[in-house]
Amino acid sequence: MSGVIAGGSGSLRAVCALLVLVLACGCAQAPEEEAAHFEAVATVGMVADVVRNVAGERANVVNLVGEGVDPHLYTPTRRDVVLLRRADIIFYNGLYLEGRMGDVLRRMERRGTPAVAVAEAVKTAGDYPLLEEEDGLDPHLWMDVGAWKRVTRVVADRLAEFDPDHAGAYTTNAELYLAELTELDEYVRRIVATIPEDRRILVTAHDAFGYFGRAYGIEVRGIQGMSTDSEAGVRDIENLIRLIVEREIPSVFIETSVSDRNVRALVEGARARGHTLRIGGELFSDAMGRPGTYEGTYIGMIDHNATTLVRALGGEAPERGMRGKLGR
Repeated sequence: MSGVIAGGSGSLRAVCALLVLVLACGCAQAPEEEAAHFEAVATVGMVADVVRNVAGERANVVNLVGEGVDPHLYTPTRRDVVLLRRADIIFYNGLYLEGRMGDVLRRMERRGTPAVAVAEAVKTAGDYPLLEEEDGLDPHLWMDVGAWKRVTRVVADRLAEFDPDHAGAYTTNAELYLAELTELDEYVRRIVATIPEDRRILVTAHDAFGYFGRAYGIEVRGIQGMSTDSEAGVRDIENLIRLIVEREIPSVFIETSVSDRNVRALVEGARARGHTLRIGGELFSDAMGRPGTYEGTYIGMIDHNATTLVRALGGEAPERGMRGKLGR
């Protein structure tokens, strides 16, 4: 009898050992599943935000050029190069927005890392006419929500090619995000229409709002050209002051990623001519707000810009913009 008990005890120990092995094998699968996720690197915040919304939990998305930083003048750091080398896929705007990063991005492509220039993909599709200025093609497509919807589709298509096993998830995520962008586009059109027609002029530090102006019916004047690499001359500032005084423009705007020196020169110049000109607020042009905030998302950035300029130019917009409606 004791032998049976001893045998039973040995069998029990064997079963327990087997269970431990099975559980250990099960636990070992979790890191494999985690490793299936991929690293995506995006240059500017606007592009990174689209990739996050479309990729969802499949990707860890790293944004290189952060809050308040001008991508036209940005020089990649050693850390940026390391992150780009580790990336499984890279997304950037293109059209020379990331001028000083161009060589590094091309080097990554030669190494075999997929690198997607989203604005250039929209250009290649040919169904959205790009603005052309003296400096070249305007890279600031995100200022028109309709153009950014095209970029969202580009990102979804490229992720589906890169990770075909999860193409359905990328399509679903993109459609959900596109619905929000459609709502944003309609909101901007609705509130801009409340600005008196003779006041629909947006004056900013540099010419980053051309697509916004074309999409929503606002005349846009920038002190500098499309790139902040260009310098504004005394004559440029004087011509703008003359225009502001003649048309009795009430407000001009500073940008979070560009020095406000030239905008304040406009205010002083208008005052010297007897015209009261005020700074209507701070707009996000080439960079979004602080990470983790509403303005640190593409939707929050455009909502903030539209709501701020509409109220400053005499139109009507909700105090919280779209934020209350979206529950953010």
